Formats: sequence, structure tokens, C-alpha cells
Amino acid sequence: MSFNELLFDFVTLWVTIDPIGTVPLYLSVTKDLPARARKRATVKATFVAFLILAGFLYLGQYLLEAMHVEMLSFQIAGGIVLFLFAVSMIFDKSSASQAPAEAGHDVAVFPLAMPSIASPGALLAVVVLTDNNTHSFFQETLTCAIMGVVLAATLVLMLLGDWFIAVIGRSGANVLSRVMGMILAAVAVQMVYSAMHGTLGPG
Repeated sequence: MSFNELLFDFVTLWVTIDPIGTVPLYLSVTKDLPARARKRATVKATFVAFLILAGFLYLGQYLLEAMHVEMLSFQIAGGIVLFLFAVSMIFDKSSASQAPAEAGHDVAVFPLAMPSIASPGALLAVVVLTDNNTHSFFQETLTCAIMGVVLAATLVLMLLGDWFIAVIGRSGANVLSRVMGMILAAVAVQMVYSAMHGTLGPG
């Protein structure tokens, strides 16, 4: 994999996982927990999200093949959904950022791990970025490692959430999340454009 491909994977995973946008949700759903429980929830949410995304990264395409769905079709569909997801980020209408924690549920699993960190956009992205027909197991593992870096950044930002929001403010976090949404929209359009020209990935 070239540096440009690795960079494309990183940017795509960063904007779909959206570490910055996860911080306000984390602060909201853990506000009533003691400090130690907040840290445990942060680590657990990141670990569960990694398992979900890694499973989809390695096995998602096999599921599609079993359903006789071509990767180019999935890339177009994924690009459209990613674009809609980007629009929801830009206009702050994402259900993930507004989902309350249900009584009796572990907030580390819902809504932190899914659908906030392992978002629908991220699940689609890891499949499109790791096509089994054009990427070796080693290349898929490189993408998985990049995903791990993004999730590690998500973990650190959540752990520093109180300080982070105090520095940039919730308005600043909203602005950065919208910038990420604009980048994601461009990535989504490129995915659809490449698929329409018969090319998997960024093209």
C-alpha cells in the first residue's frame, strides 16, 4: 500500500469514527458516573468498537458475497450513505449524537461503542477500504492497524474530554465536527465517482 492509500484510509476512518464528535456524547452519557467508572466505560467502549469494526473489516465482504452483492454496488451504496452521514454531521442531525442511554443498558456498549464510535459510516468504510479481491491479508491488517490508531485517539480524547471541552468549548467541538463532515462528504463523492468508473477504493 502506498502512503497516499494509507493516508486515505486514515482520513476516511477518522471522519467516520469521528473521535472529536464522540467527546460531547461521552461527557453526556457518563456525567452521573464516578471518575473510575467513567474511565472503565471509556476503555470498554473503545475495545467493543474495535471488535465490531475489526470483525466487519475481515468478514464483512464474505457476508456480502454470500448475499451476492458486488463490491462496486456496495461502494456506491456506501458512498451514498456516507454522504448522508456527512450531511447529518454538518447539520448536527445525527441520531448517534442524540441517542440517550436506555435504562438497564451499559452506556459503554450503547450508545458509546455503537452507534457512536462504530458508526454505520465506519462499518461501511472498513468494508470498502479492504476489498478481499484487491487487498492482501497483510494490507487489510495495515488498515486495521490504522483503525486502531484512530480508536486510540478516540480513547485519549474521551479520557481528556473534560479538559478538551473546557479548552475549545462545545461550540469549538461542533465546528470541528462539521469540518470533518465536509471532508467526509468529499470522500463519499469520490467513492461513488470511482465505483461508477469501475474502480474500488478512492481511485
